Amino acid sequence: MASSLPSVAVSGNIKLDQEFRKHPTSFISSEKSGIANVSYQKSQTITNFDGSSEPRSLDFREALVMIREGSKVESSYYVPLLQECIDRNSASDAQVVHGHIIKTGSHQDLFVTTFLVNVYAKCRIMENARKVFGILSRRNVVSWTALMSGYVHNSRPELAIRVFLEMLEAGAYPTNYTLGIVLNASSTLYSIELGKQLHAYSIKYQIDFDTSIGNSLCSLYSKCGNLESAFKAFKKIKEKNVISWTSAISACGDNGDASKGLALFTEMLSEGIEPNEYTLTSALSLCCTMLSLGVGIQIHSLIIKLGYELNLPVRNAIMYLYLKCGMINEARKLFNGMEAMSLITWNAMIAGHAQIIDLAEDDLSAYQSGTEALNIFLKLNRSGVKPDLFTFSSILTVCSSMVALEQGEQVHAQSIKSGFLSDIVVATALVNMYNKCGSIEKASKVFIEMSTRTLISWTSMIAGFAQHGRTQQALQLFEDMRIAGVRPNQVTFVSVLSACSHAGMVNKALGYFESMKKDYRIKPVMDHYACLIDMFVRLGRLDEAFGLVKKMDFEPNEFIWSTLVAGCRTHGNLDRGFYAAEQLLKLKPKDTETYVMLLNMYISAERWKDVSRVRKMMKEEKLGKLEEWSWISIKDKVHSFKPNDKSHPQSEDVQKYVESLIDQVKSLGYKAVESLELTDEDAETTLFSSTSFHSEKLAIAFGLLNTPNAAPIRVIKNISMCRDCHNFVKFVSLLTSREITIRDSKRLHKFVNGKCSCGDFGALL
Repeated sequence: MASSLPSVAVSGNIKLDQEFRKHPTSFISSEKSGIANVSYQKSQTITNFDGSSEPRSLDFREALVMIREGSKVESSYYVPLLQECIDRNSASDAQVVHGHIIKTGSHQDLFVTTFLVNVYAKCRIMENARKVFGILSRRNVVSWTALMSGYVHNSRPELAIRVFLEMLEAGAYPTNYTLGIVLNASSTLYSIELGKQLHAYSIKYQIDFDTSIGNSLCSLYSKCGNLESAFKAFKKIKEKNVISWTSAISACGDNGDASKGLALFTEMLSEGIEPNEYTLTSALSLCCTMLSLGVGIQIHSLIIKLGYELNLPVRNAIMYLYLKCGMINEARKLFNGMEAMSLITWNAMIAGHAQIIDLAEDDLSAYQSGTEALNIFLKLNRSGVKPDLFTFSSILTVCSSMVALEQGEQVHAQSIKSGFLSDIVVATALVNMYNKCGSIEKASKVFIEMSTRTLISWTSMIAGFAQHGRTQQALQLFEDMRIAGVRPNQVTFVSVLSACSHAGMVNKALGYFESMKKDYRIKPVMDHYACLIDMFVRLGRLDEAFGLVKKMDFEPNEFIWSTLVAGCRTHGNLDRGFYAAEQLLKLKPKDTETYVMLLNMYISAERWKDVSRVRKMMKEEKLGKLEEWSWISIKDKVHSFKPNDKSHPQSEDVQKYVESLIDQVKSLGYKAVESLELTDEDAETTLFSSTSFHSEKLAIAFGLLNTPNAAPIRVIKNISMCRDCHNFVKFVSLLTSREITIRDSKRLHKFVNGKCSCGDFGALL
């Protein structure tokens, strides 16, 4: 995953008092740490207490030993030792030197004592830094700035701002560098009001063109969501450095203008500015957002040229781009070629495969990507690297897409063991996973046990109840959410309207629809209308359904036309059904499933001219036979089936069992529905083909043969279920007392005791 650009600390010139100028050192700001660095010589002359002088070079440890033995040094020579303490991040050594400074009376030297504030701040002991600052005989802008820098560096921006206010009250004036530090603190706190005051101050004293201040202002406005002001601050900078450009590029990505960010990146290169690792990862992140593979490949070439190919964050960013753009082999090569992998690398691979599932052209490719993500998660656990909340969230999304309940339950157990279940992101992902895998009871249990709930948590659970046909529970939870003071959004109302649709609650649905517009000022979108249309279609009120289509401000999507086709077929209004199917075909001109559905409708109505026309269209689009697959996962092994499949090792037993099931469910009222197929394009003849061995029937039979008696069956199918299979599975669930869940290309079907969660309605072939 492309690493995000860190807060850019600022640089500037600090004006030193006369007393500070006499020392052989000077403060030079560091843009990376936000704290002043000091230049020094690595070796110094040490003078013994007996007065003899023995000039010789000492390393750090030797110098510390001499100090402990009571050697006397001039005050200016403490600085290199203290700088070494910073480089080694050794607070204990700094305290030894500090003790010697006090013992020899050098604490009266303002320069040395001020530098001690800097040392303790960088070694993350702010309590000591504040104590030393408190005993300074005189404070100037350098000492104030050193303390502020320390608080920013140690993630206490609110204290940095408090010190800044104390400084102003004491009558001291900030330098460019000081303002940069406080702007960084404001940025961390998302305090745009304070940032604007500091901006006004910089304009008043005509220093807003300063590079460091401009960089910090750009970062501040970007974090607060004001891209226009961020860009103005960037443009104002007279001497733009790589951090300036990187801040502006990153600001575009953070605020939804990826194309502008890439244009800036190109402009930066044309200006002759060489990008650093943060610039490159930001640019690659923009390519991910735009799925701009061509530009990404060019940036990859530039990375190789600049020698950043082995840089881990950059490599992660390239890998994530390739994953998002579907170049799995290239991403895998980068992944396998890494000697060292951070958790970010593992997370990028898992999250990338999770996104490929959504972008895959067919369900089989999606399932393969999901299986690969689960394998990567398994390798991660074996590697000894511990997953974090992002890992759990991504892998649970994969389990949701694959209806991989067993694996999801294992991830649930691991999240409990590692302590991440308490995180609201992980808990919400679990609720979503159980909902999509058809286990509404477990989803409800996780939801109830959540210590805190966000809008997403509430909405996910309401959606789960709606999908499972539990309308009353969905609506009651919605009311509970409102009582809890959580304001619903667009998505929440989609779930509420969907629940009403399943139950045919017209008045309730229309009431919620009006409340959404008037009480919450939410403008209806396509999904809201789709729920209402679905409701009217289920009830056979086709005039009202088509009336809503005309009232919408936008063209209907695939789901709406599919719903109308299904409704017209169910309620016998073929003319409207043909119209809706033709509209659907315009939206999906290369979708074989839509052509087959339309073809079967024309065959049923014996409209042979239309049959010939559709067949001709299919030939022109070079569409082949409708490929049908179903698969089931048992004990972490995936078994896939095609219609009339005889390639599986248990195919003979499976087909015999399907025939046995058909005979048994006939006694319960099942009647087989044969499908229609055209035998000759030019002849007005049809052939009735058996649906006995459709792929989902084979997968269900295999599951019944190979799982314990009470175990639920979960199957994924790459296209919509046909009407016959839907009826068959209802009776099988009644016969076997098994819970059977099938996720087809349109929706989740959960069969329990002869009933389906879809309400026996859907875009069935």
